[in-house]
Amino acid sequence: MTPTLVRRHRPHPSSSSHTTDAHARTRDWAEIQERMLVPLYEAVYERLDVGAGTRLLGLGCGSGLALLMAAARGAAVCGVDTDERRLDLARERLTAPGAPRGDAARPARLGPGGPENAWVREAAADAAFTVVTAFEPLSAPAAEDPGGAVSAAAAALADAAALAERGGAVVLAGWGPPERCATSGVLRVGARLADPMRSPGYRRWRPCGRDDLEELAARAGLRPDGSGRVACPFGYADVDSAVRGLLSTGLFDAAERATDPTQVRKEITEALHPHQRADGTVWMPNVFRYLICRV
Repeated sequence: MTPTLVRRHRPHPSSSSHTTDAHARTRDWAEIQERMLVPLYEAVYERLDVGAGTRLLGLGCGSGLALLMAAARGAAVCGVDTDERRLDLARERLTAPGAPRGDAARPARLGPGGPENAWVREAAADAAFTVVTAFEPLSAPAAEDPGGAVSAAAAALADAAALAERGGAVVLAGWGPPERCATSGVLRVGARLADPMRSPGYRRWRPCGRDDLEELAARAGLRPDGSGRVACPFGYADVDSAVRGLLSTGLFDAAERATDPTQVRKEITEALHPHQRADGTVWMPNVFRYLICRV
């Protein structure tokens, strides 16, 4: 059990009030869940030789861990996200004393929304991006496209690609095959409980099909130029940490609306039991896939 993936966390009250506390959810994302994709970030940055001279735009940058890792390699970083609370944490991280600065001539820039924002275009006008990342895993098959989510993602990727230099890399990520993702069984709990709330706009997990990343790239007008698979095990100090981390993803929000937070936590806890080890830790092997495209 590696210390990167499993560490002790401050306990939260077990009452359902926690599940509606957006600030606590944001902290849980930053302190527990976000680092689960570190192997994915590292594999992509190594493959693309991200470092000094890289100008990187992170779509859905969350609380900034992937941007920090790129800045530590010497890259100039920009990030956008629709979650203001996560963005606030990203700003704290990237401006904290001792935080990696990347390209000192181009300090990190963060903002709400997506690549359509004016400040992102201004940054690209100064120097076009060489790498665009969309690490938020694609979790809905393009064939279903619930609520136009895939179409919206394709439009955002096309907008971002327009800000990249010719030949620049655009990276998409998604879950691997369900049979190779132990977490998929837990995430199906949220999908099942949310079934009455099948209205557009609710984010629910669905297994990612073999060609979903390629279809998304095609919709965005991007040319695939290689792919890879990365082991991203989800490891937690205990069941409570696992529940909090998984709830912080937002993939159970619709289930909580359709039932109630207490019921969702109970069923997640039950689904985690097969993955709990004798020492109380929780370990779920997963495989994620990434696709590198060229502008």
